[in-house]
Amino acid sequence: MTRVAGVDSSTQSCKIVVCDAATGTVLERATAPHPDGTAVPAEAWWDALRAASDGLLDRVDAIAVAAQQQGMVPLDADGAPVRDALLWNDTRSAAAADDLVRELGGPQRWADAVGSVPVASFTVAKLRWFADHEPHLADRTRRILLPHDYLTWRLRGLDAEPVTDRGDASGTGYWSPATGRYREDLLALAFRGRTPLLPRVLAPAEAAGRTPTGALIAAGTGDNAGAALGLGLDPGDVVLSLGTSGTAYARAETSSADSSGAIAGFADATGAFLPLVCTLNAARVLTSAAQLLGVDLPDLETLAAQAPPGADGLVMLPYLTGERTPNLPHAAGSLHGLCPRTMHPGHLARAAYEGMLCNLADALDRLVATGISPRRILLIGGAARSPLVRAIAAQILGHPVIVPEPEEYVALGAARQAAWALAGTAAPPRWPTRTAAEISVSPDAAGTGRVIRDTYSNARDALYR
Repeated sequence: MTRVAGVDSSTQSCKIVVCDAATGTVLERATAPHPDGTAVPAEAWWDALRAASDGLLDRVDAIAVAAQQQGMVPLDADGAPVRDALLWNDTRSAAAADDLVRELGGPQRWADAVGSVPVASFTVAKLRWFADHEPHLADRTRRILLPHDYLTWRLRGLDAEPVTDRGDASGTGYWSPATGRYREDLLALAFRGRTPLLPRVLAPAEAAGRTPTGALIAAGTGDNAGAALGLGLDPGDVVLSLGTSGTAYARAETSSADSSGAIAGFADATGAFLPLVCTLNAARVLTSAAQLLGVDLPDLETLAAQAPPGADGLVMLPYLTGERTPNLPHAAGSLHGLCPRTMHPGHLARAAYEGMLCNLADALDRLVATGISPRRILLIGGAARSPLVRAIAAQILGHPVIVPEPEEYVALGAARQAAWALAGTAAPPRWPTRTAAEISVSPDAAGTGRVIRDTYSNARDALYR
C-alpha cells in the first residue's frame, strides 16, 4: 500500500493524517498544539510538526503541508527568523493596508494587479507595518516566507531553495493569480524599497523535493485551497467553513478582481481559482458566548434551542476581534434589542448562533453578487458538527445545506496533493467525500430566516452604515 501524509498547520494546532494514496482512506492521525497569540515563533510550528509526527512521516511515501494563509515569516541571511511570525489574524497592520491602497491609486488598481484589495491580514500589509515599526529588523530580512513555505522548507532541509504554490502565494498581495507572477514592484512599495527573496512558485502537482528519508514532498498550499482539494470541489460548489474564523469560497474557472475588497481573488491548488470571503469571527462567537454564560458548548446549544427563532429581536453583531468582512478591524461585538423580554440566557445564546451565521450569509451574498450560482452549499468546520448550527444555517441561507462527514479536510487535501504529485497524473486522484447530513428548509422556515437576516442587517447598518 502506498501511504501519503497531509499536514494541516493551523492557527491552533498541527494535525497530520496518513492516507491510502489510492482510496483516501485515513490510516493514522496525530496532532500537537500551537502556542496562542497572533505573533508566534515560526520554530514552534516546526516543533509541533515533529512532535505530532513522532516517526509517522518516516513511514510514508509522500507528504504535503497546508497551513494558515497570509502570515509573514521574515528570515535573515542565515535562514533564521528575525522576529516572531505575524499571523493572518494580527490586525496591527490595518492602517498600513489603508495606506497601501491609497498609495497605489485606490482599490481597483489593487484588484487589477493581484486580484485582491489589501486588508490587515494580507502579507503585503504586514510588510509595510514591519518596515515602519521595526526598520532595524526589516533591514536584516533577506527572505519572506509564508507558514506553509517555512514548514515545507524545513522538511526538505535548510540548504534547499524555499518554494510555495499558487494557492498560498495568491494571499500575499504581491502575486497575481491572473498572470501567475510576482509583483515585485508592490513588494518594494510595501517594504519601503526593500526587495527580499521570495519562494519559487510550483505548479499544482510539482514536487518540491524529498525528505532526508526519501519521501517525496509536494508543493503544499494554503489552508482554504487545501480544504477545497480535500472536499473535491466542483464548479457550483460553495463552502461555508466555521472554524475559529469563517470563510465562504467556491471553485471558479476564471480569476476575480473585486474592487470592494470583500472577495479575495485567490488561486486554488489545482490550477483553477478560489474566490473567497473571510470573516475573523465564527466558532469563537459560540465559545465566547458560552464563557460569558458560564456554560459549556452543549449547554449553550440547549439554551439557544429553547429561545424562539430570531430571539425576539435580539441581535448580536459578532465582531468580537474586529472584522475583515465587513472591513471593520477596530470594531467590537455588540448586542441590539435588549429589553426585559430578551434579557435571558437562551435569547443571548440564540443571538450568538444567529449572528455568527448571518455574518457568514453576508459573506456568501458577496460571492453570489459576482455571478456564482450555488449548486450545493457545503458546511464544514468544527461548529458544523452542531445540529442547531446546521438547522439555523439552512433557515438563514434559505437553501438546503450539505454537511460532509467530519474530517480534517485541510490535512486530507494536503494528503491528496501528495498522492497527486507522487502519481504524476494530469488530475488529482478521485477520493470519495461522504455526507453526514443534508438539511432541507421549508418555505416557512426560509421566510423566518429572511426576517432574521433583515433584523440583523438593520442593526449592522444602523451602527456601521
